[in-house]
Amino acid sequence: MATQEYATSIQGVAIRVTRLDAVGNLLNEPGDSYTTSAFIRFSFTPEYEEGDEITEKSANGAVCVSYKSPDTLKRITSELAICDPDPELTALISGGLLLTKNIGTYADPNRKSVGWAAPAVGDDPSGNGVAIEVWSRAIADGKPAATLPYWQFIFPYVKLSLSGDRVIENGLMATTFSGYGLGNSQFDTGVDGRWEFPVATDRPYAYTRVDWAPSGLKGFYTWHDEINAAISNVSATTTAVTITTSAAHDLEIGDQVTVAATTATSINGTYFVASVPTATTFTYAKTGTAVTSAADTGTVTSPAGPRAVTDLPDTTADPDVDYNVPGNVNYNADKDVDQIINSVDDPTS
Repeated sequence: MATQEYATSIQGVAIRVTRLDAVGNLLNEPGDSYTTSAFIRFSFTPEYEEGDEITEKSANGAVCVSYKSPDTLKRITSELAICDPDPELTALISGGLLLTKNIGTYADPNRKSVGWAAPAVGDDPSGNGVAIEVWSRAIADGKPAATLPYWQFIFPYVKLSLSGDRVIENGLMATTFSGYGLGNSQFDTGVDGRWEFPVATDRPYAYTRVDWAPSGLKGFYTWHDEINAAISNVSATTTAVTITTSAAHDLEIGDQVTVAATTATSINGTYFVASVPTATTFTYAKTGTAVTSAADTGTVTSPAGPRAVTDLPDTTADPDVDYNVPGNVNYNADKDVDQIINSVDDPTS
């Protein structure tokens, strides 16, 4: 029998915050899931409901019955502190409006997130809540664990809002969120299908050792389940390869794939998808010898990582609009979320 490997949790590696809908499903559209390593800490404290205590005395004053029901876990309280004001993450967690600006030109736009506006007075800032996942290093004997080198903590339903003083001074302006968390069975296998224990998501928190963490990522991403498609046909020009799969591959432009063809081995390797002409074909750039279209076998696989960084949709600033944002008292989850105000200034003028 294999020996149990014990490892400590040291250093936060990454955090992923994903928007939930009204019933707790994870959303996976542009602006719904944000990943970063720029956080100071995420802390959580189990909160228990104290059990009833029953004591009865006899006529002479002696205790004849003494019973205390067990304390029960009712939720967690949590706090997230981040390194900078981070308008995108703040808007995702605490509602309000993300402010973006074109720092390019009209002819060659380059829109960036530059600020955030708080929710309106009276709004619920945390809306439908978010799911939070945090990764840390698993260290065994002073080194990264040989297998499963990360810890993954999941908090399937969390409602947070900005907390504490916001102080502008000769020092760091702390940005801290606090709130509470509960279970959420709709978390299921997570936004990328990698969480292996969906039965545990009805609890306020869970953790496990894993072999992967989204380190090095910062920004909004969309995610997909692990790809494992069978190759049925291969062709190539001197600059591009076209792969046909036997069933729908679920790939999008920008996905990273590993191609392992059985016969046309010259096309094998790891590449980024350049185009998706049909549900069963895709192309990628590769310089090499042309390959005549022919039936082949093999696999197309990809890590369950993010798709290309998501561009936020354009919206128009209008001071008369009652913005449909999570947390707004008039928020309607069945309508498009309007969480961004864009500046139309031309910076070159």
